[in-house]
Amino acid sequence: MPTSPATLEIHREHPGAAERTVFRVLGAVSLCHFLNDMMQSLIPAVYPILKSAYGLDFGQIGLITLCAQLTASLLQPLVGLYTDKRPLPYSLAIGMCFTFTGLALLSTAPTFLFVLLSVACVGVGSAVFHPESSRVARMASGGRHGLAQSVFQVGGNAGAALGPLLAALVVLPSGQRSIAWFSLAALAGFIVLARVGKWYASRRSLAEKADARGRAPHPRPRVAAAVAILVALVVSKYLYLASLTSYYTFFLIQKFHVPVRTAQFYLFLFLGAVAAGTLLGGPLGDRIGRRYVIWGSILGVLPFTLVMPYATLGWTALLTVVIGLVLSSAFSAIVVYAQELMPGRVGTVAGLFFGLAFGIGGIGAAALGRLADLAGIEVVYRVCSFLPAIGLLAALLPNVETRPAPRAVRT
Repeated sequence: MPTSPATLEIHREHPGAAERTVFRVLGAVSLCHFLNDMMQSLIPAVYPILKSAYGLDFGQIGLITLCAQLTASLLQPLVGLYTDKRPLPYSLAIGMCFTFTGLALLSTAPTFLFVLLSVACVGVGSAVFHPESSRVARMASGGRHGLAQSVFQVGGNAGAALGPLLAALVVLPSGQRSIAWFSLAALAGFIVLARVGKWYASRRSLAEKADARGRAPHPRPRVAAAVAILVALVVSKYLYLASLTSYYTFFLIQKFHVPVRTAQFYLFLFLGAVAAGTLLGGPLGDRIGRRYVIWGSILGVLPFTLVMPYATLGWTALLTVVIGLVLSSAFSAIVVYAQELMPGRVGTVAGLFFGLAFGIGGIGAAALGRLADLAGIEVVYRVCSFLPAIGLLAALLPNVETRPAPRAVRT
């Protein structure tokens, strides 16, 4: 069967392009995910500066968080839904323009209203970035979808962890205007994503044909039930992670009377385990099946979460490393599983679950903080220890995986 001249040209320049994993593209979107989430996590880290500079109360600080969540979280599924129907290869670079504008404006915002506007711009940039970059990662996967999502996501994890540290080292000593330096990261992301957009545009037709060969979807009621289960699993996962990322140091200081630096070291160990788990979960799902990874990841940490609130300091540190490693392995598998459950909805799925993860993390941190104020920090971990039991629902997920071997390209 003859192929089009464009397809022949692509294969002459890039033999096996439709089949192999394009690591340079995966590396590029992972790097930009690092930059995007680093810039986004910078905002809550500079709240003390903003509170002092504009005389804000905690209600106004909450409005800043609300603007960030409404744009970065709620817009993502809408962006994904739109680009599933009308792919926009250069939208990734355009999203970085929003982030650049937001950071530049935040560094010189004359009033609180401009602070809200600048944070909203950063949120819009993030909302545009995640669905389309997840699509690019899938296009570059060469069929190793779990690996591609893991490489993509670990960049975001690293960026989110580094943002507050950079804020402490750069912004807190130098003041609000130094935020403008971070807009250079958005400029670098724009340059990289413009090149990724060119690659995306040249291969979009091949990716669409590959999606068209995908398996037929399950009946809508079964798909809806499976998506509801996945949402419940993501909620349980990110509520528990919010308890550790936001309050773990306070828990260690209060229960074991360790110094702040020691508590921060243990938090670093946990975040390192989360990054490692994110990187391992996708390839493991490619090899043994994503349903098993989802089930084992969320339900598998239940014994460790139940014991952790009652453990000694040494065992607490070890248990949280295991929890971070195992629990974080689920997200790549969940995203890829949902994309296979709903062929042709790559952007919608990515927008839904990335947006949900971000939103639950923020809302969960606030709710758990309120619980800690009312009942004590140790009660938070006793309550949250039961959240992984929701992983039992994974047994109800339908099988959407055949994991066929990659087929040779006919020419």
